[in-house]
This record gives sequence, C-alpha cells and structure tokens, in this order.
Amino acid sequence: MVRDDLLITVPSFFRCPISLDVMKSPVSLCTGVTYDRASIQRWLDSGNNTCPATMQVLHSKEFVPNRTLQRLIQIWSDSVPQDRVDSTESANVVISQDQVKDIIKVTDIKNEDLLEKFSKIITFARESDENKKFLAKLDGFVVMLVEILSNVKDKNILEQVVRILALILNKIEGQENMMNLFLKKYQDSLTSLLLVLKQEQNVDSKIESLKILEFIAVDAESRFLIAEKDGLLSELKRMLTSNTADQPLIGACLSFLVAISVSKRVKSKLTTNYKLIPELKKLITDRNVTVSTAEKVLKLLEALCYNKQGRAEICNDSNLVQAIVQKMLKVSGVATEHAVTIVWGVCYLFRDPRAQEAVTAGNGLTKILMVMQSNCSPEVRQMSSDLLKIFQVKYKATCLSSYDTKTTHIMPF
Repeated sequence: MVRDDLLITVPSFFRCPISLDVMKSPVSLCTGVTYDRASIQRWLDSGNNTCPATMQVLHSKEFVPNRTLQRLIQIWSDSVPQDRVDSTESANVVISQDQVKDIIKVTDIKNEDLLEKFSKIITFARESDENKKFLAKLDGFVVMLVEILSNVKDKNILEQVVRILALILNKIEGQENMMNLFLKKYQDSLTSLLLVLKQEQNVDSKIESLKILEFIAVDAESRFLIAEKDGLLSELKRMLTSNTADQPLIGACLSFLVAISVSKRVKSKLTTNYKLIPELKKLITDRNVTVSTAEKVLKLLEALCYNKQGRAEICNDSNLVQAIVQKMLKVSGVATEHAVTIVWGVCYLFRDPRAQEAVTAGNGLTKILMVMQSNCSPEVRQMSSDLLKIFQVKYKATCLSSYDTKTTHIMPF
C-alpha cells in the first residue's frame, strides 16, 4: 500500500530537457530528441540552429508531434493525484524583477542562502529572453557573479553562478568588459571555471564554463592569457580523449579551441606543448563522429595547418591527409569547405610534397574534381582549380592522364 503522504516522482522522460517541466505538447526534432513545443520554439526563435541536448546543427527546424509520448503523459497524469506529484512547479515559481533587485541588494559572498537565491534567479532567467536581458543589464549583477566566482569555492554555488552567466551571456553588452573582469580584476575566477570543468558529474556545467571562456576570448592577448591558465589546456585535451565524454561536451571543447587558436602563440602551444593533432586525427577517423564534431575538427585542423609545427605534423601523416580528403562531399558543405582549405594550404600554398603524395594516393584528385562540379562556393571552386593545376604540373604524365572519370569535363585547363 502506498502512503498518502509520499510524493510520486515524475518519470524523467516526461520532462522537457529545456524547462525540466512535464511536457504539455511534446514534439521531436530531426535529431530524435523530444521537447515541449513552447520551450523548443523559444530556443529556435532566439536564432539557435542546434539541438539543445546534442548540440547537433539542425538540417531542418521542422518538428513532429510525439503523439505516443503525449498519450503516455496523459495516461500517467490521469492516474496520479496531482497533490502527490513531485513537480518542480511549486519550486519554480517565477519571481518578479523587483524581487530580483531585492535579492541582489542583500546578497554578499558570505551568505549561506546563495544556493536558494541563485535557484530563483535561474528560474527567472529561463522564463523569457526579456528576463535574461534584464539580468544582463542590471547594474552590478554581472560584476557580483564574477566576484563570487573569484572568491567562493563551493562547487554547488560555482555551478549555479556558471549557469546564470551562461543563460545571459548573449545578452551581455561589452565583451571587453567581461574579459577585463575575468582576466584582470578577478583573476581567480578562471580557477573556479577550471574547477567546474574538472567536475565529473555535471556535463552541462562544463559546457557552460566553456561558453563563458569562449565569450571572453576577444583578442590575441585574452586568448593567450586563457591558454596560459595552468591546467586548462591539459584538461581540455583530457576531455577530448576521454571515453566517457559525450558529443555536446566534445563539441563545446572544440568550439572553444577553435576560438582561441586564432592566436599564433596559442596555435604553437596546442601543437607543440599539447600534441593536439594526433587527438584530432582520432576524432576525424572515428566512424561514429557526428556532423557537428567533424566540422569543428576540420576547422581546428585548418587553423593549425597554418602553424609551422602543425603543418609539419599534418603533412607527415599521410593517413590524416587522406582522412581529410575523404571528408569532402561526405559530411556537409561546411566540412567540405574546411577540408578543401586544408588541402589547398598544404599542397598549393606551402607546396609540401608529402601532402601532395598523400592526396594523390588517396584518390584525392577525383574528389577535388567532384567538388568543382558540386554547388560549392566560388572560393572553394577557385581553391580546387588551384589544386588541379598544381597536380597537373607535378603528375601530368602519371596521374591525371590515367584518370577515367565522368568529372574530367570540368577540368579548368
């Protein structure tokens, strides 16, 4: 017999991954993940083009009603007395803007009730874009959060602060001000972000921390200062190589590395000190790699191939060069563009004979011809043309003349 005073837990798959409330109108994206219609519509209306749970780029923003799940939720709801359901609704009562201001006024880093206050603010921020803008522009609020990051070491509080910052990040005006707060005024805040990254349990907090780091990497100096943070890059490398890391976390890690690799000094650190290219090879040659991850790996390899050490590692590994070639026209238009740019860089711009041999051995010329015939951008078509000219000069007698392909009619010479 079930006691009347016991609460009934809501099945986890009845809750929307975004709002965490029981779904009223479940709909599924092309990725197969189901959300409440109102929550995913707000996500898409905000300009996002990814699946929130998997971070995969959506090839279609259409969603399909999940009638089966809706019926299951209805059956379950009808069978359970509502006053005994362990719902988050009572805990997630949205406070007003004036109540938020009152919370901020009396909050300091020594308060023992920070967790409760931040929980209310998180619920407030999730309610609407207007609330996020309000928090981002609220005088002293962002500064207070960064100060707490710099001074508090309680892991639960740090995770909540990171979550709030991630929620309002794209509403904050003035990335340079944020960068100065983290890297100059409250430098210990980076230590706290690294502490969150090292947590094993909460993947979402890790992803949010990486988004914050990417946001404050606004120029060459800030990118290098972040990369210089003791233990940060080694932790990122560990994430990429971990067997337990999931695709959204790998994607967030790669996005951050792409952002900071714009700096020449950071490129050098990634290739020389952290030996990142072999790890990128493992990702790009994984048969189960997602489209989003493949695109980011290729984009990072594109950046690293313009570093002398990085280029040498790529050209030295014929299997890696051939893996890059094989991604042309196989993953996505974005991946093809990055792959062609890498091959153009090592074979045409820097004329590396090892890379040229690897491309030829991997049937790369046919791939390049097919790219030219596809609906690619003018820039990619021009790079493909440059590559074919190089290979015509070097291999005219042995390679191109032996190709029997339906794409030869597009030869530009």
